[in-house]
Amino acid sequence: MTKLRVATGRGVCRKLKKLGFKLIRQRGSHTFWRHPDGRATVVPIHKGEVLGRGLLRSILRDIEVSVKEFNDL
Repeated sequence: MTKLRVATGRGVCRKLKKLGFKLIRQRGSHTFWRHPDGRATVVPIHKGEVLGRGLLRSILRDIEVSVKEFNDL
């Protein structure tokens, strides 16, 4: 099993852009992302903090991307 690397909210947003997701809206520190095929997720952005592993796995489940694919971006 591939180990999930720790990431910040901004780092995840950059990877989502590479995957073709578009920023739909932002409310406070939470950004809403959607792909043209219908996949969507929410990413919190808090300066200086990394996302917890559970939250990151939940985001990966939402966007239907494996840990290996995510780490390779």
